[in-house]
Amino acid sequence: MRYDPVKEKIGRVVGSSVWLRVLFYRLLDTLLLRTWHVRKAVRRFAEENRNSEISVLDAGSGFGQYVWRIHRQNPEWKITGVDLKEEQRSDCTAFFQKAGAGTAVSFETADLTQFNRPDTYNLILSVDVMEHIEDDRTVFRNLFSSLLPGGWLIISTPSDQGGSDVHHEGDHSFIEEHVRDGYSITEISGKLSEAGFASVTPRYTYGIPGGIAWKLTMKIPVTLLNLSWLTAPLLLPWYMLVIIPSLILNYADTIIRHRRGTGLLVIAKKDQTR
Repeated sequence: MRYDPVKEKIGRVVGSSVWLRVLFYRLLDTLLLRTWHVRKAVRRFAEENRNSEISVLDAGSGFGQYVWRIHRQNPEWKITGVDLKEEQRSDCTAFFQKAGAGTAVSFETADLTQFNRPDTYNLILSVDVMEHIEDDRTVFRNLFSSLLPGGWLIISTPSDQGGSDVHHEGDHSFIEEHVRDGYSITEISGKLSEAGFASVTPRYTYGIPGGIAWKLTMKIPVTLLNLSWLTAPLLLPWYMLVIIPSLILNYADTIIRHRRGTGLLVIAKKDQTR
């Protein structure tokens, strides 16, 4: 089962149209459980930083989904998206200009192992990025350095308990270019503490309800599309069938404290005195 070819084809279809792309963003916000957890964490950050001028870095911005969401909710915030791929930077820059984001949003091409902007950002997002980077310790140090004192780093990444759809030895990752199948809470907490973070709060995501929703809204549809794009007409009736129970399951996943889960949501904070 291959996810990235499906993602790239859909991106090419919706990328040239503002309304199609916005619709695609909204579908991703609705269907992808990780967006529910990230939104909740960003809301917490916003509630604690109501009167501040906020500078945000989306470290690994990809298709621009999270930049769009944050900009729509907080148009006064200054947001920078960085991605390793130049075509992503060019594509997102063109789209956000068409969408009228103005100077509040910008994009750069950057390697996170080399990207370091000391004391620049109040909030950094890293959503489904760290599982792609071998030298994660260097990236964590760079992100720590780039945060202002009191800043937050929000990470969403697969866990080592079935993340990337790897449950047994010999299984292959759902996302082919992952360099690790997932983090343990101990590993990622230790690496973030080593990087300098004073407070690290990890929690499991994609517990039992989220795992079921993910299979209904992502795994089964992507499996069908990998068999043949001729199966695409089947997806509309499929989603009409599963959308309501999936939304209920997604919501349940965000309010339950899971003992296990295939994903991790980590909030790491830089000390106010650093």
